[in-house]
Amino acid sequence: MATFRELLAKAKESIREITTHEAELARSKGHTFVDIREPDEIAQGIIPGSITIVRGHLEAQIENLVTDKDEPLVILCAGGTRSAFGAVTLAELGYANVSSLAGGFNKWKDEGREWSAPLTLSAKQRNRYSRHILLSEIGEEGQLKLLGAKVLLLGAGGLGSPAAMYLAAAGVGTIGIIDMDVVDESNLQRQIIHNIDRVGMEKVDSARETLVKLNPEVEVRTYSERLGANNILDILQGYDVVVDGADNFPSRYILNDASVKLGIPVVHGSIFRFEGQVTVFDPLDGPTYRDLLPEPPPPELAPSCSEAGVLGVLPGIVGSIQALEAIKVILGLGDSLRGRLLAFDALEMSFREYRLQVDPTNPVTYDNRDQIEIVELDGLCLPVVGIPTS
Repeated sequence: MATFRELLAKAKESIREITTHEAELARSKGHTFVDIREPDEIAQGIIPGSITIVRGHLEAQIENLVTDKDEPLVILCAGGTRSAFGAVTLAELGYANVSSLAGGFNKWKDEGREWSAPLTLSAKQRNRYSRHILLSEIGEEGQLKLLGAKVLLLGAGGLGSPAAMYLAAAGVGTIGIIDMDVVDESNLQRQIIHNIDRVGMEKVDSARETLVKLNPEVEVRTYSERLGANNILDILQGYDVVVDGADNFPSRYILNDASVKLGIPVVHGSIFRFEGQVTVFDPLDGPTYRDLLPEPPPPELAPSCSEAGVLGVLPGIVGSIQALEAIKVILGLGDSLRGRLLAFDALEMSFREYRLQVDPTNPVTYDNRDQIEIVELDGLCLPVVGIPTS
């Protein structure tokens, strides 16, 4: 039987080892570095731009992170031993241009070459978010992105309730909630973030209580005020994504114009009786709310839930999809609903998808952001709000 040293020698004979100088040249050419050390080792430093995969997950995760098997890879560990065996494995998986860094990260760092102290998850965070970390499409790097993200929820009602709870559970670091209403007993049929003991409490305070108990790490910012032209830009500034759970057209249009001006994507959701809709409005790369509805329908054609009713579980489905889309936008994961409207019918239990197009006549665009003026709509939403018509 072969000894460990014999196996290592055999592995090194079958792979290409490179020096730290050669690795630095490879890095300057844009070659991909794959660091297979353990999390506690990564915490001591990392070569900037490296992909990190724990050695035990290398075979399971590498093909999701590096899809081009002809891409030049430099694999490294602490001293060059694990990377040698890892390079053998990658070759067996079909990667044709793999090198192992002789001396590993320790030698790289000792020679004074560029490295940085990365943001890392604590042991407690790794346990809490372990199911995310196991997903190669998210991993520790993606979880750190979520922890650094800021999402604003417009409304702490039917849609905002499940969206806020799932975003907090997922570890989104900062969640803002704007709502000027108080909890009413009639809300509890669908607004699951509240409870009977909080009837009469401001919704934003009730929501914060729930979210902090669910995930104490999350910073919850509350805005118990009316959303208007005088405050919307200040409130939206600094957020990465807005989850729109508004139940009236003036709020949706003023949100659209402000988000377009600031270039912030909006995950839009709406519900009515047994039906719901979700889409992503991205002012930088896709249609926005004014492309979908240049003008609001007459009031008689758009009754509110308090007038027409709504199935209690429906906002749970739509709001959860909104939370999912917000996470995908933050992580750049998968195909978002940008340019697609997903319509759900609870009675039929069916989903239908409709394509949305940019309206070339719509002047409220990111390219025209300097001309956009945020004005009070007073229930009347003209298609060229804030844009000179001359």
